[in-house]
Amino acid sequence: MKLSNKTQALQDLITPAVQACNVDLWGIEFIPQGKRSLLRIYIDKANENNTQPVMNEDGELEQGQGIGVQDCVRVTQQVGATLDVHDPISGEYSLEVSSPGWDRPFFQLHQMPAYIGKQIALRLISAVENRRKFQAKLIAVDLENEIIQVEVENQHVLEIDSHNIDKSNLIYQD
Repeated sequence: MKLSNKTQALQDLITPAVQACNVDLWGIEFIPQGKRSLLRIYIDKANENNTQPVMNEDGELEQGQGIGVQDCVRVTQQVGATLDVHDPISGEYSLEVSSPGWDRPFFQLHQMPAYIGKQIALRLISAVENRRKFQAKLIAVDLENEIIQVEVENQHVLEIDSHNIDKSNLIYQD
């Protein structure tokens, strides 16, 4: 789960702008696409145990849970202004801001422990047991040694080095 140098530089640049909007930066994807690149920013915020709706600064009722449209608008404006000043992306680009959603991608190892016991999809850099793609149950995350354990078919447990993970995301289940 290592970010490219360009993605890391973009993340370092936009993190303060995202935090200024009172949300957390979940992760970013930078996808160069010829003349027009794509910068996708995922934001999240902790669910609050506030069951009473509250009026936000835009006059909308919020339940105190998750990301709303206004959060995305604020982050888009704040990050857009930061990118205009620093101009870190050559050429044209599209900026997308959204919540991680039900099938949230994982960008850092510390995001995974909250999802132990859930199904995840993994795409590896190097094959493990002759496979690069897995759908498996996340059973352990070792932050110190940077290893995850997943259970694949027939209760077979695999240890996977986090540096071997190209992409990973939660698989939504009812």
